[in-house]
Amino acid sequence: MVPNNIAQPYFRQMSTTMTQPFTGDRIILNDLGFYGYHGLFNEEAKLGQRFLIDLQCGVDLSGPAQTDTIGATVSYADIYDVVKSAFETERMHLIEAVGQNIIQALFAAFSDITWVIVRVRKPEAPIAMVRGEAAIELHRVRPA
Repeated sequence: MVPNNIAQPYFRQMSTTMTQPFTGDRIILNDLGFYGYHGLFNEEAKLGQRFLIDLQCGVDLSGPAQTDTIGATVSYADIYDVVKSAFETERMHLIEAVGQNIIQALFAAFSDITWVIVRVRKPEAPIAMVRGEAAIELHRVRPA
C-alpha cells in the first residue's frame, strides 16, 4: 500500500528503479551450514560457531530451461564450492565482510552471475537472546 503523502507515480518509479537488478531468473541456495571462527571476540576466534548462508544469484536460466543440459548453466554445486572456500579462507571480524567476500568470489568465478543477494546468519551470536539469530543481507550488482 502506498502511503497517502507519496505521489503514486513517484512511488512506482522509485520501487521499479530500486528492485530492477534483483528481478528475473536466479539460482537459490538456502540454509548452507558452515562452522567458522568469524567474530569480534576472542572466544569466537578460539571456539568458533555455526553460520548459515542464504544465497540468490541472478543468472539467465532460459538456456538450460530449454536445452536441459548442465553445460548451459552455472552449476549450483560449483557455486557451493566457491561459497565454502570464500567462507573458510580468511577469518573476518564482521559478518558483513564475510558476505562481501562471498559476493566477490562469486563474481570472480562466474561471469554469468549478474547480481547476488547473500544473507549471513549467526544463530549463536554473543548477545543475550533466548531465541533467534543475528544476520545481515547484502545486495550487489556485478561492477561494470
